[in-house]
Amino acid sequence: MLPRHHEPIVAVATASGRGAVGIVRVSGSDLGAFIGALLGRPLQPRHATYLPFTDASGAPIDRGLAIHFPAPHSYTGEDVLELQAHGGPVVLQLLLARCLELAATHLPGLRLAEPGEFTERAFLNDKLDLAQAEAVADLIEASTEAAARSAGRSLTGAFSAEINALRDRLIELRMLVEATLDFPEEEIDFLEKANARGRLQAIAAQVDAVLDRARQGALLREGITVVLAGQPNVGKSSLLNALAGAELAIVTPIAGTTRDKVSSTIQIEGVPVHVIDTAGLRDSTDEVEQIGVARSWSEIERADAVLLLHDLTRVGEPAYEAGEAQIATRLPAALRASDRLLHVFNKADAVPALGAAASGLTVSARTGAGIGALRTTLLELAGWHAQPEGLFIARTRHVQALRETREHLASALAQAARADAALDLLAEELRLAHDALGAITGAFTPDDLLGEIFSRFCIGK
Repeated sequence: MLPRHHEPIVAVATASGRGAVGIVRVSGSDLGAFIGALLGRPLQPRHATYLPFTDASGAPIDRGLAIHFPAPHSYTGEDVLELQAHGGPVVLQLLLARCLELAATHLPGLRLAEPGEFTERAFLNDKLDLAQAEAVADLIEASTEAAARSAGRSLTGAFSAEINALRDRLIELRMLVEATLDFPEEEIDFLEKANARGRLQAIAAQVDAVLDRARQGALLREGITVVLAGQPNVGKSSLLNALAGAELAIVTPIAGTTRDKVSSTIQIEGVPVHVIDTAGLRDSTDEVEQIGVARSWSEIERADAVLLLHDLTRVGEPAYEAGEAQIATRLPAALRASDRLLHVFNKADAVPALGAAASGLTVSARTGAGIGALRTTLLELAGWHAQPEGLFIARTRHVQALRETREHLASALAQAARADAALDLLAEELRLAHDALGAITGAFTPDDLLGEIFSRFCIGK
């Protein structure tokens, strides 16, 4: 976790560069004296006051709005002061310097905020749980409208509410199990009379439903990486342009035109798809092209999905078929055996009598034929099956925590099904499931993970 939480902090809260409005934000305990020294007057809580911002000599820096949010009714849960000035970087730096200058006499310990420290204090002061705090960053970083709307739902607590409902059901079941452990003399047949198995099955089913939605939310946040691969001149760059709807890659009939990867992020039904066009896969004596081909293979290994393009106009040519065989041999065995590999047969417009390919999709990057079906297939490869409305944003760590919860519940169910069920083992699996859920909202999150999460925020937030 970030250090020195008792110290007051200050930062420019708006993005760097010029803008109509810029904000300097201060958070700490009892800012009354500091506000009086900085502005020459007290401020009415939660009311915008228009006044001059002056330097130590009384000369004006700017005129703008000042708002005081007394604790605990503020973003951080502490006293917060916001100075809204014109958005020039020099003006904001002068205001920041003036705040730090006054600190020695009116706000001892004031320092520049670390990245994410305002939001971290909101979490530590119970203004937000951890999932909501992460949603703040996700909302700022959202690359599609669907991701922004889903992050907004998580920020309002939609995801946390589902996790807390699961937690409450687990707590109730844990209480029953542990009460039975504490009073064995009652000789209550717990598993039957308390319907522990039925409760467990219902909780596990609810976890499965939340996990499925979390996977969809993670797709909205992170998207998928798709690599276009194949021999030179099969139409990879043309397909990238067709998918992106823009001329991003250079297209020529000269083999080896693409020497390095070209990337573009598009969205399909709100899901970000990071498409990477790679150098054509072939043996070459050109040192630069060899480097590009090596990078192509590296991208193939890391991709969430690989579109292996084939040129329908060259099928049957000995040199082309030899190249196809060489690529097939070099493809990682794990990729060949997975559903991450999709064969795409391009230039269908030049072979009009050809039917649909038996082992992949037939498209024409030039005319756009088949591109819609390819977009749908990409979503299917990613595991997308839900409409974005009603989803909450999620992160990989949330999905992992839910999977861990489900694994402990499966172990608990297996224990409950035994004729000689050991209640102490059942209780332990329920505790571990409870802890895994708590990691999502921050109830059982290690300090080092908190530091990692908040350090990725922008400064001033």
